[in-house]
Amino acid sequence: MMLRALSLCACWLFMWAALLPGQTNPQDPSYVPGVTFQTTNPNYPVRNPFYFEGRIDWNLLQITNPSNAWEYAQRGIHEQDDLLDNTSAITDYQRSISMNNLSNGTCQIITTATGLGAATNPPPCMFTVRLRLGNLLIETDPAAAIDLFKEVLNIDPLRLGVNGMIGEAYTKIAEEASAFTGRSAAYNNAIGAYQAELDLSPVTPATIALTSDLANNAHVHWALAEIYRATGQSAGEGRELTLYLQATQWHSDTYAWRIQLANARLKTLQSQVRGVRR
Repeated sequence: MMLRALSLCACWLFMWAALLPGQTNPQDPSYVPGVTFQTTNPNYPVRNPFYFEGRIDWNLLQITNPSNAWEYAQRGIHEQDDLLDNTSAITDYQRSISMNNLSNGTCQIITTATGLGAATNPPPCMFTVRLRLGNLLIETDPAAAIDLFKEVLNIDPLRLGVNGMIGEAYTKIAEEASAFTGRSAAYNNAIGAYQAELDLSPVTPATIALTSDLANNAHVHWALAEIYRATGQSAGEGRELTLYLQATQWHSDTYAWRIQLANARLKTLQSQVRGVRR
């Protein structure tokens, strides 16, 4: 057993040593980690029809100046996640989108896999950079964030969470609106967006039999309850609080304190209804 363990350790050490900077890869002698970059770098994907949208460590790419939409998006991710420099990230995300945009013909919405290949031109529109930019703008410019999130839905109508982000942005607009009509319209738009999010993951007899969940997406139901509470719609608030508690029955909540608060608010609403009936 001891000899086997030592043998395994020796194998791992050999593999790691083979990949250290300055050492050639025995399977590809032409590639030297830390020296060979760009098209010969396995961490730099060759352009494909869907533009690889996952994050790659910016230092591994060794790009001095971004030259296309994907590279600007990657540098923006690095600035946002690693450097916490949201201002620079916003600038790079905006540059990326300007180079991958329906309005100027630099990207296209893909609806079928037929005929796709490495030479697809213009390339497909990217959603990651729009999601990230929208989230960075949601507090300062919610209207711009909504436009970006809608572009994401044009690219992928079934992407979960995006309608919820639109609902959050409309709620922000409603909270900052000075006129009642503007506030009411924004809240109604937020409700519609949140309902659209729920529609993407419907609760059906089949799902209930499988998971026992009587409701889904606790965060959306909480957000809807908050809107109904802000607009004085007690019936709507009570309904959404009930659904929220059903959704958290087996899964709790990231913010567990909400469960206790939801129970307290629901009891208050129920007592008010009993008081009216008397």
